[in-house]
Amino acid sequence: MSPALPAVTDETVTAWALAAAGGDSDAVDRFVRALQCDVRRYVAHLAGDPQTADDLTQDTFLRALGSLHRFEGRSSARSWLLSIARRAVVDSMRYASARPRLSDTGDWQSAAERSQPLGLPGFEEGVVLMDLVDALPPDRREAFVLTQLLGLPYAEAAAASSCPVGTVRSRVARARLSLAGVLEADLVRETETAAA
Repeated sequence: MSPALPAVTDETVTAWALAAAGGDSDAVDRFVRALQCDVRRYVAHLAGDPQTADDLTQDTFLRALGSLHRFEGRSSARSWLLSIARRAVVDSMRYASARPRLSDTGDWQSAAERSQPLGLPGFEEGVVLMDLVDALPPDRREAFVLTQLLGLPYAEAAAASSCPVGTVRSRVARARLSLAGVLEADLVRETETAAA
């Protein structure tokens, strides 16, 4: 596994993408390394299945590198790539919905639970947070993940989601309200339980 690159600006990543489109193989490497983690997190959240995230990430980069010669830099390379990632996830879901799922065990849920690492610091909180985010409606979850977890500006999240900036802002605000409501209800329940 390659060492992680320090955070780079969107302008730098876009410059690498343009250089890569011109045939610079070092720029291709820098472009992929700079955005690989963001793409993986994004597709894992969209697909709702971390197990397929590596395949979807690879598919995204294969699609992007195949069409890099058409990238003109009118948007940031990050938002361009995340829009490709979104299409890769949608295509994957369409393909999966057309195929039956196979399992070599009768109790697949227990098998999945047993394979998860336990006892890691913050593991339980992370699971709870991901469950809360996963419970959001898909459009709100996508907007929340893009802006709050991946840190994209609203304009780039809008470009990646193929919707207006105002819609992204509204979805993020509704997602925050939903998450805050659930957390507040849990806190009230815990307080009532402790008092009883």
